[in-house]
Amino acid sequence: MSEKPIKKIVLAYSGGLDTSIIIPWLKENYPGCEVIAVSGNVGQGDELEGLEEKAKKTGASKLYVEDLTDEYVNDFIIPCLKAGAIYEDYLLGTSHARPCIAKRLVEIAKAEGADAICHGCTGKGNDQVRFELTIKHFAPEMKIIAPWRIWNIKSREEEIDYAEAHNVPLKINRETNYSKDKNLWHLSHEGLDLEDTGNEPQYNKPGFLEMGVSPEQAPDEAEYVTLHFEKGVPTAIDGQAMSAKEIIYRLNALGGKHGIGLLDIVENRLVGMKCRGVYETPGGTILYRAHEYLETLCLDKMTMHKKQELAVTYAELVYNGQWFTPLREALAAFVDKTQETVTGDVKLKLYKGNIIKAGAWSEYSLYSEQIATFGESDYNQKDAEGFINLYGLPIKVKAMVDQGLLKG
Repeated sequence: MSEKPIKKIVLAYSGGLDTSIIIPWLKENYPGCEVIAVSGNVGQGDELEGLEEKAKKTGASKLYVEDLTDEYVNDFIIPCLKAGAIYEDYLLGTSHARPCIAKRLVEIAKAEGADAICHGCTGKGNDQVRFELTIKHFAPEMKIIAPWRIWNIKSREEEIDYAEAHNVPLKINRETNYSKDKNLWHLSHEGLDLEDTGNEPQYNKPGFLEMGVSPEQAPDEAEYVTLHFEKGVPTAIDGQAMSAKEIIYRLNALGGKHGIGLLDIVENRLVGMKCRGVYETPGGTILYRAHEYLETLCLDKMTMHKKQELAVTYAELVYNGQWFTPLREALAAFVDKTQETVTGDVKLKLYKGNIIKAGAWSEYSLYSEQIATFGESDYNQKDAEGFINLYGLPIKVKAMVDQGLLKG
């Protein structure tokens, strides 16, 4: 059975190097096809400026710019925050944005009657998996076009050559050609000098950091911030009620000012290779630290330890593009149950890249000063003797058998 001819393609369009050259490439390789560009606004700010003119100039028939910021925060970021999901110290900024964007891509592709969905992810990266698993979940019959796995272009330098040959306007040059991904949660940097793990990131170089400053350039005076959580969700800063999205923006500015949230890691990609990246996540780093601090008060020992174990699995699922899976959804239900008592306030001190705990309070706190005090309390210390005898009985019996002191 011959394949259906491709006459209409919906492209995940950021306006960056990859997707900028994909439009003319699609027009060349699928003659007569209509290309509809879709940009998911997940908080990348000025990167969205001028996209419509650029997309149409390079061959797209139209551009959708979809505001996904509320959905991204409430349905993707907050569940990961509540779960404490962290992948090898990485706070999943690109990982949980992709399924949010891909979900909307499918919705537009269906509404437009498209024959295929195209993305600009490389064959080396994780994002190809994140986009495609989401597409397979919502439109298992949809054809997916991934140019990086088809064309003869082998590097970003060759991409620039192609762009110049096809008069595609670019905001980058060969000297500042970092591979970046930006949204309201983070900014990632890869490539160039960062590909040599012996090179220190150029944190103090003007223009390298975009969401804040290096710790050396941060103010010499510390600043306090108090966050309020309701069932694990941040709802206020310093007594002022805000949406979670507003809180993230406010903390990005505050954390960036104090050099918070810089991460330089060599991570294990899903495709098997290791990759070095530098991440800026100022507000997210503050939120994760505050939430974790509050949980130490509100969760019992067994629940907290099991939740910490499952957080690794949760993070791996998100990182590996498996957001829309039964296991991720089941873990989210478990997490929601654990968050029923994670309500209270956390005070933090921010100083030159450091987040210092400065107090936490909750009406559901399981910490009792009356019990834990080194002073006089109702705790009967003699009770520990019987507990230790029973708790240590297997060790004692094994030792006695080994030493011939106990016969079977």
